[in-house]
Amino acid sequence: MRDASWLDWPFFDAEHRALAGALEPWCVESLRDIDHGDTDAACRALVRRLGEAGWLRYCVPAGPDGAWGGALPAVDSRALCILRETLARHDGLADFAFAMQGLGSGAIALAGSDAQRARYLPRVAQGQAIAAFALSEADAGSDVAAMACEARRDGDHYVLNGGKTWISNGGIADFYCVFARTGEAPGARGISAFVVDAATPGLRIAERIEVIAPHPLATLAFEDCRIPASQRLGDAGQGFKLAMMTLDIFRASVAAAALGFARRALDEALARATSRRMFGQTLADLQLTQAALGEMATAIDASALLTYRAAWQRDVQGRPTTREAAMAKMMATESAQSVIDRALQMFGGAGVVRDMPVERLYREIRALRIYEGATEVQKLIIARALLKGN
Repeated sequence: MRDASWLDWPFFDAEHRALAGALEPWCVESLRDIDHGDTDAACRALVRRLGEAGWLRYCVPAGPDGAWGGALPAVDSRALCILRETLARHDGLADFAFAMQGLGSGAIALAGSDAQRARYLPRVAQGQAIAAFALSEADAGSDVAAMACEARRDGDHYVLNGGKTWISNGGIADFYCVFARTGEAPGARGISAFVVDAATPGLRIAERIEVIAPHPLATLAFEDCRIPASQRLGDAGQGFKLAMMTLDIFRASVAAAALGFARRALDEALARATSRRMFGQTLADLQLTQAALGEMATAIDASALLTYRAAWQRDVQGRPTTREAAMAKMMATESAQSVIDRALQMFGGAGVVRDMPVERLYREIRALRIYEGATEVQKLIIARALLKGN
């Protein structure tokens, strides 16, 4: 029942339609035998498959003469969104594995030296190295500027002390883009970014975190973790700006992942409604069901329009999309939660059976309303942009 009519919208070029056309059959063939019993192993296998198939090349830019391994000269937001929407509709962990390769290496692509880009980005694009984005702390999630993890300059090195938590790919990543306080100025202006290899002495996994939709997640501890100053990304004191730039690129793709979950839920609901017999008719014959389906489809299209508008604005117009991406993420994640809840309701008791498609979707969507800026934070971003006249 897959509806691909949205690909006819004017946001897309022929290359985007070709990308979607090639990705769909690959997902059907390559994601059906992933064993989710061991989450770490499944994630490693997915990164490897995505890399071998060339999909991870869309997570990084090509660089001079293709040296960084990317598929395109610059990261294309519409391509990211198409990839995440399609992957999410088939397998939530596949979407996660893809997204973290981009988010985890985004700061390197944006501000890394030529040596850093050459060292890390090709391996990310090939699925040979797993990336992670280490920003959040126990008391500095939505309020990133309140972070306490520090990096003290010591000659030609920095010494990191402190912790990071809620770190996706924590425990399986080969390297972490870490943001730490270096003290050039108070608050957000005194934060810098670093690449820390997973095997660096002084970095350890303090705790693995189990969540309702399993994926690799951990708390990191830095204890006199000594790294060369050459591992700093960009200028000292520019880490907060770099983190926000990275999130801005990938925030619209979070909305796209929510779209993928919602579209799968609608497909499942339609199949259930047209096959489930009750009271001498099908569930779809009931007006209450028809009303729910109509609202679900409308919410999905509204979310898709906002999502691909934000991506198109960034790619084609080259304009800042902070407000538009925030609108897309807020609308798509909140709407997807509602769409999935209604789909599950149509399944009745069968909907809450472990590993039923709608049950998995119900668990998978919840985190998207929190990570990369909770819904409440998106509302603040939108309102502040309006008040500034943007």
